[in-house]
Amino acid sequence: METCMPAQEIPTAAPWRPESVAPVIGELRCVQAAGAELGEGLLWSVREQVLYWVDILSRQLHRWDPRSGTQTRWTFAEEISALAERARAPGLVVTLRRGYALFDPASGGEPRYLHQPEPERTGNRFNDGKCDAQGRFWAGSMDFACEAPSGALYRLDPDGRCTRHEDGFAVTNGPTWAGGDVGRRRHLYFNDTVQGRVYRYDSDPVTGTLSNKVLWKQFDEGEGLPDGMTTDALGRLWIAHWGGARVSCHDPQTTEELARVTLPTGQVTNCAFGGPDLRTLFISTARVGMGAAQLAAEPLAGGLFAVEVDSPGLPAHLYGG
Repeated sequence: METCMPAQEIPTAAPWRPESVAPVIGELRCVQAAGAELGEGLLWSVREQVLYWVDILSRQLHRWDPRSGTQTRWTFAEEISALAERARAPGLVVTLRRGYALFDPASGGEPRYLHQPEPERTGNRFNDGKCDAQGRFWAGSMDFACEAPSGALYRLDPDGRCTRHEDGFAVTNGPTWAGGDVGRRRHLYFNDTVQGRVYRYDSDPVTGTLSNKVLWKQFDEGEGLPDGMTTDALGRLWIAHWGGARVSCHDPQTTEELARVTLPTGQVTNCAFGGPDLRTLFISTARVGMGAAQLAAEPLAGGLFAVEVDSPGLPAHLYGG
């Protein structure tokens, strides 16, 4: 574990303004010029009032307290990509390269694996994920080279059972829940990133089974690829665009784009709501694969950004185990 100097808000020459102001009421700001290789895994802890996030390729977990500016960092032996707080015990459940594990930031120590669901897929690693309202942790695996369709979508139940729901993705991202009866979150949305597709499933809140898969949205070339995403309290989807320099907000029924937050760097990876009233949209970015010229043109690549919106998000669900 390493503890850093208090984070500083990075001044900018001029604020970036969203192209549409419908649900966006603030100005985008860079809250940490972190220079992350692959920033991801944003999680706002309601009980701690801090933001957790990861740098996957640097194998680091970060904890940032916006009140004090203090940041704490843990470095792991392998990639860490997504996380959720536990409901009945201290600490986190996380996805490492090979699957689900427990890690307690307060006590430190080595993470302890709960389940490694695909030991035969040696070229894979786990990527994005989050918990549903019933405390089940959904996460996807992916090809480390982002080419082979070897990734799958998994569900870890509070009793430790792990279920594979679907196969055949090169890069997985999401999920999030919205649409229909928003209170019960009956629809699960999941990204096939390389193909530029967002799929929607009917999700049974009792059994956790998925059915009726449909292509919810196909993003066009030039829009960037759908990466991490989240949902606000009105049921709108907020989607990060890898290579698209934006986060877009969509109606869950029509897919209509309602607003766009434009960022000063192209590789936008994830977004999550946080802050005391859950009205701050935090956005992570990456700098992996960027050459010297591109980094000079996008000096805040790999930074952590924030913008205020008109509706609160939903608190992150806790893992039930």
